[in-house]
Amino acid sequence: MINKSHGLVRSRRSVLLALALTTLAVSPAAAGADAGADAGAVRAPAAEHRVAAYLESIHDQPEELASFFRRLPKGGDLHSHLSGAASTELLMDLAVEDGLCIENDTQRALPPPCPAGSRPAAELNTDAGFRQQVLRAWSMQDFTPGAESGHDHFFATFGKFGEATWRHPGRVMADVSNTVARQNQFYQELMITPNSQGAKALADRVGYDANLPQLHRKLLADGAMDQVVRQAQTEADRGLAEFRAVAHCDSAHPDPGCAVPFLFISQVSRNSTPERVFTQMVLAMELAERDPRFAAVNLVQPEDGVESLRDYSLHMRMLNYLHGVHPRAHITLHAGELAPGLVKPEDLAFHIREAVNIAGAERIGHGVDIRHEDRRDELLATMAARHVAVEVPLSSNDQILGVSGPEHPFPLYRQRGVPVVLATDDAGVSRITISDEYLRAAQTYDLSYRDLKELARASLEYAFLPGRSLWDAPGRYRRVRECRAERPGEREPGPGCARFLAASPKASVEWRQEVAFTAFEHRVLASRT
Repeated sequence: MINKSHGLVRSRRSVLLALALTTLAVSPAAAGADAGADAGAVRAPAAEHRVAAYLESIHDQPEELASFFRRLPKGGDLHSHLSGAASTELLMDLAVEDGLCIENDTQRALPPPCPAGSRPAAELNTDAGFRQQVLRAWSMQDFTPGAESGHDHFFATFGKFGEATWRHPGRVMADVSNTVARQNQFYQELMITPNSQGAKALADRVGYDANLPQLHRKLLADGAMDQVVRQAQTEADRGLAEFRAVAHCDSAHPDPGCAVPFLFISQVSRNSTPERVFTQMVLAMELAERDPRFAAVNLVQPEDGVESLRDYSLHMRMLNYLHGVHPRAHITLHAGELAPGLVKPEDLAFHIREAVNIAGAERIGHGVDIRHEDRRDELLATMAARHVAVEVPLSSNDQILGVSGPEHPFPLYRQRGVPVVLATDDAGVSRITISDEYLRAAQTYDLSYRDLKELARASLEYAFLPGRSLWDAPGRYRRVRECRAERPGEREPGPGCARFLAASPKASVEWRQEVAFTAFEHRVLASRT
């Protein structure tokens, strides 16, 4: 890892290899994988066909379906906000442990001493009605739109539980990582906001300059940005040390989350002043190039906010400029998280287009308003040609925007050849798991077992993990020459394939999933005999 405050510099590849290879130890599983030795795409073996038939046979058996989707290997989660991903129960426990207070009117967590109009969070453990009230305020539990929309309730939760999360990033990450592992996922990208206070102070001191190169130089002057970067790295050091301690990662009995490789994506608060937005972008880009734990930048907060709508095109131009300075930093953007009635019609017509064509986004988060974009077909063709993946959290799209079923563009993207990956967004707030998202997608859009496997594979193919892919072309899912004759899950990879996997964090995680598919298919079929 890179931590310049300690003088230790390693390459991104070596660090991610260490993370990925902790879980690469491949032991032969039961038979059932395809040999994949032909020159075409990976063929569906007999076991896969039989599992597909089994899935069809249980379509009206809820318990069997829930078990199937829980055990199904599901790649990685590429769109997950760390604080919103943690369980609400953990957040309430943290509020109690820290002696926080809960405001009566808003259910917002406050630091002690408790002011008038609030009560100790400790009462969450003694008053069941109070606990249920806070649970509903801090999540979408039992929410029914009325005076408050799903959009407003969803985004308001972060301000309500925020005081309970910031002191314990490692505990929150342990909760999230353990859930990811138990849901049979193999990788995660977690959105965090690094050193927000340091970036804010620097932005306010420098002020805004519409000349972006000049503003950039001001932020870098006298090592000011270097200091903000070092502070962000120190924050990450502390958080990850807490994570490893809480999850027992260095013990003889580590939690399952310790084995899940991860990368951080730096959040930029888009509903802020231009100088603060730009400063956070610079920090994110610097971290992505200097610290292997950080991979990318993303813009967060409601896309329909006053500042976000006013400055949307400016933000895309900022990213365009900075990507020219930091070409190795990845960009994934919330774009098109909008629906008719939420904003003016003209605001639905260009957000995804500018994210792709101006900001150079490699992935799009949500992308719900694609049908309302100007020259939609041209945009879809561009996204397909460039392999710009769309991160789709079906539950939050429904909860926030009221868009689901045939109104959702999930099938449109797939029909036009645009890569799609399923994600959770904020699993804790939504009260869902990635298994729920796969089940929802399968039932809503009549997906086959083969479709589900390809969605899981895509979530690793379009991850920001470094190294070559296990697949020789995006979306084709034919293994590379070095591993084409291998049988994941049936036997150890041969020397050439083993060397290839050892050199690529991405391929090593993809291989783990193929091994897991073999084992999953065997277990499903064995349970039927």
